[in-house]
Order: sequence, then structure tokens, then C-alpha cells
Amino acid sequence: MIDEREIPVTGRAAVPALPAPRGVLSQAVVQTLRSTPPPTGRPLPGDRDITAADPAGDDLQLALHTCQELHYRGYRDVHPDWEWDPALHRLRHAMEDAYLAHLRDSVPGGDDVTTTLDDLLTEHPGTRGPTHHLRDHGHLWQLREYAAHRSVYHLKEADPHAFLLPRLHGRAKTALAAVENDEYGAGRPERLHSALYADLLDDLGLDTRYGAYVDAAPAPTLATVTMMTLFGIRRTLRGAMAGHFAAAEITTAPAARRMAAALHRLGAGPRARLFYTEHIEADAVHEQVLRHDVIGALRTDEPHLDADIVFGVQATTLLEDRLAAHLLDHWDTGRTSLRRPLHHPTDPPPEPAHEPVSDHEPVRLSPQAGR
Repeated sequence: MIDEREIPVTGRAAVPALPAPRGVLSQAVVQTLRSTPPPTGRPLPGDRDITAADPAGDDLQLALHTCQELHYRGYRDVHPDWEWDPALHRLRHAMEDAYLAHLRDSVPGGDDVTTTLDDLLTEHPGTRGPTHHLRDHGHLWQLREYAAHRSVYHLKEADPHAFLLPRLHGRAKTALAAVENDEYGAGRPERLHSALYADLLDDLGLDTRYGAYVDAAPAPTLATVTMMTLFGIRRTLRGAMAGHFAAAEITTAPAARRMAAALHRLGAGPRARLFYTEHIEADAVHEQVLRHDVIGALRTDEPHLDADIVFGVQATTLLEDRLAAHLLDHWDTGRTSLRRPLHHPTDPPPEPAHEPVSDHEPVRLSPQAGR
């Protein structure tokens, strides 16, 4: 068995270190993972601790993200057997339940899949989201911050959605596999979308290592990623995962055009722009495949999942709107949107963030504003 503690810590294949805790829950998780199982005798937080935590806040989101990451690359200096530790699983499940209840309470619900997806195609006049801001008048330091935020997901792009494959069958499975094949470079490692994003980070002078910016990422960023994993690893949420993936692909192509323009305007090189120009074409196709072949087949086979599909779309919009509000609130006042500012020799640094970074109530900007 390979022990993650023996894997090199440099390069793009590096295993990340544990993040710095942000509260009672994340402190307990991080301290537990630093010990060697089984067993440790260390008590983990109980239901009262989870109930007292903000499900969208820094502490629970980081604790949940840390537990979920054991199912991806794991952590440096963390024993691999922790991935299937029963006590840690109970804690993760309880945190996921609290987060899931929060998401369901925060969206309107419904079961009209067609209208819900159609609404994502409409961008209202005057829409202002982070990618609009960056395209029109954003600064280089804001572009670099945006790249750091998105790296938490994009350096493992398509991995959360791969959990959905064994939950599907027939036409839905083959269609999703085709989309995932594109995301994974169609057999060319250098064309992996995660590798293209690492090239973008490198071009912008940012850290390309997996998980490098988790410590800097505030709760609204982590929440977009923990939702994906939650939807992916629970078979009961397969409809929500399909809805999320469709929503992401439908809104990505227009946002990618704006980001490609922003990168060009701010002088980024072709390696940085390639990630987004690749998505302009690819996601326009993926949108149709997901909507008609994945969701279409899923609805035919399991029509009772319509409400879950709608929930997945709405939860995605909710979290993207929250992240958009967080970014613009900070950028509009010249403050860093990260928990700690990035440094770049050619750009004046923003004002430091006030710790802890506050969570935002959902702000409805538009179906595509969060992108």
C-alpha cells in the first residue's frame, strides 16, 4: 500500500498539507488526522457542535472539505486509512446533513426541469458578475485572486462529477462518460482541463500545486466545491449532481468568453487564455449533451428525480451568487477577497481582509452572474 506520507511534496502531482483550522470543527478534524489510526481515542465533535456551527461558515466548510479530500488525493503526513475511518465518516455525514438542509432551505425548490434550465440561458441587461467586472475594468490583482479562488475546484476538474458515473446506466452513462472524456483530455494528459488550469496559474505567477490556495479560500469558495462532492458521493443525490453539472456547463461558455477577454486585456499569455478558449467550444457542446442525453435519459428512466435535478441547479446558482457577492463586495472597496492577499511585484496589493471573512446572505444577481 502506498503511504501518502512518502509521496513527494513538489510539482503538480504533490499531495497537499493539512489546512490551518478555523474553529472547533476544523480544529478537531485536523488534529485527528495528524494521528495514526486506528484507534486514537481522540473525541470528535458531536451533534451539538455541528448544530451550533454555521453550515455555510468557514469552520464547518473547512472541516467538511478536509474530510471530503480524503476521497481525492488525501494529505501529506496523513495516514491513508483515515479515508474509511467510521468515526470520521459519521462526523462528515453529520456535517453534510447540516449543509444539505441549509441548501434545501435556501432555494425555492420545484420540479419544472425545463423552465429551470431555460432560465440559465437568459442573461438580463445590466448583469454584473465577477467575470463581467474582470472583462470590463478589473485589475490584475483581482484576476489573480479569481484564479486562486477557482483553483480549489479546477485543479481537480471533473473529478467530483466522476462519482456520478456508476449511479447512471444506459444512454445517460455513455453521454456523461463522453463529457468526462473531454474534461480529462481525451487521452492526452497535457489536455486535461486540470492541467490547462495549472498552466493558467503558472502564466499568472501563481502556485500550481493541488490545494495550494485552500487556506486562502473563504467559505463561499469552499462551499461551491463541498457541494459538488456531497452531490457526487451520495447516490441519493444523483439527480442533484446531474442538475449541478448541467447548470455549470450551461453557464460556463459565456463566462469563459468574458474571462478570455479579461485575460487578453490584462496581458496574460496564450497558456493562460487556452483554458478558457477551450471551454468556450467544449462546454457549448457539453451543455447540449448534459441537457438532452444525460438529464433527458435520467428523467425518462427515473422521473421521480425531477425535483432533485431542479434542486441541483438552484443550489449551484445560490452558491455562485454568494461567491459573486463576496468577490464584488471586496473588490469594490479595494480589499482582497481571499483570507490573505496574494503578492505580485507589478501590482499594488489590496487592503488586507478582516478576519474572519464574513459569510454573505444569498444575493440574486442573475442566473449567470456568479460566473
